[in-house]
Amino acid sequence: MKLKFTKMHGLGNDFIVADNRSSGLLKLSQLAKKLCHRRFGIGADQLLLLEKSRRADFKMRIFNADGSEVEMCGNGIRCLAKYIWDNTLTGRRQNGSTLTVETLAGIIIPKKSGDLIEVDMGEPVLEGENIPVTVKGTVISHPLKLKKDTFNITCVSMGNPHAVIVVNDVASVPLDSWGPAIETSALFPEQTNVEFIQIKNSRNIQMRVWERGAGETLACGTGASAAGVASVLLGLTKRRVHVHVPGGKLLIQWSADDNHVYMTGPAEKVYEGVIEL
Repeated sequence: MKLKFTKMHGLGNDFIVADNRSSGLLKLSQLAKKLCHRRFGIGADQLLLLEKSRRADFKMRIFNADGSEVEMCGNGIRCLAKYIWDNTLTGRRQNGSTLTVETLAGIIIPKKSGDLIEVDMGEPVLEGENIPVTVKGTVISHPLKLKKDTFNITCVSMGNPHAVIVVNDVASVPLDSWGPAIETSALFPEQTNVEFIQIKNSRNIQMRVWERGAGETLACGTGASAAGVASVLLGLTKRRVHVHVPGGKLLIQWSADDNHVYMTGPAEKVYEGVIEL
């Protein structure tokens, strides 16, 4: 069987995008591990599959490089939206500039914003049990002790769980050791994404991210959204903030009007190809 795919990225967070509305791909976890492998496959952080939806224009399924399926990906949904628009695909109720996309995190709404794509990420989840975290109530600057290190974590779900940690110098963080240790802590029943952020000023944050099931990536849209929310909860930034990541920057706005988080950033096509499965 041959699979037609498009390689895409959002600020260096890279994806294999494929239309599975009629392909009937099977063993998706194994397929994601094979295709995302940087040596023996195409290479990517995640596999994104476009599927039919009864609730929205389209459905997106997201598989990490380790084969695990996750709820939501902010950079990924911008890439999927561009893929749909570039290929002039039609959904149930879409108009020219706005889509509705079903995910495991609910219905997400991307829309064109000039050369960029704005995504309504919905309301952040702050209740510990719903993130989920084994702590009741909001989890703001909560101490997490791991061996010799103690981290003050602020937890947010943007459809998937995040632990945000403020540091003085994000470049010096030993992410390869701290990231997986926090990701797999017993505090997080479904594991977690981990964001280390450095506050530049009230409108700019520097961030590095360890993504659950993928490791360090150059950008993370849900992570940037969670970092924006956390920095507001901690009284460190305004509600509209640029989150700078190794791959570029995202504009994050936590609206006081509807409590939704809006993420704006680019999506790029790298190339198209066909692979024998």
